[in-house]
Amino acid sequence: MPSFDTVCDPDMVEVKNAVENSAKEIGTRFDFKGTSAAIELKDKEITLLGDADFQLQQVEDILRGKLTKRNVDVRFLDKGTVQKIGGDKVKQVIKVKSGIATEDSKKIQKLIKDSKLKVQASIQGDAVRVTGAKRDDLQAAMALLRKDMTELPLSFDNFRD
Repeated sequence: MPSFDTVCDPDMVEVKNAVENSAKEIGTRFDFKGTSAAIELKDKEITLLGDADFQLQQVEDILRGKLTKRNVDVRFLDKGTVQKIGGDKVKQVIKVKSGIATEDSKKIQKLIKDSKLKVQASIQGDAVRVTGAKRDDLQAAMALLRKDMTELPLSFDNFRD
């Protein structure tokens, strides 16, 4: 029975490279000289540091540009709130989303069920497995998910015929 898995996983190697390139650019840019602007990656959290909100926004713009150049979807980023730390410095934590949340999995499952395609969707942990009798039905399900689930950067793995 043909099937595929719908997943939401970033390429963490590319994310790490983008963060390192951003840190290098921050270190060399003239407008960041003598400031506390910095960026670091720990596990799946990116921490932005700066002297003001405006500077945090600049650091985030650099990061988004580097991620885009490395073909990492910026929808993986989940921005936290800006926190004040000692003195006039500010910090922001950005989480890198991985996996499909339960409510999004249920949305995907309902979307496929309501589409009247001859496929079934089942939740498998943080992925959704879609099975069907024909390859064409599975490809139609992929197209449907790409079109209707725009808030998630979905990818499709384990396509089995």
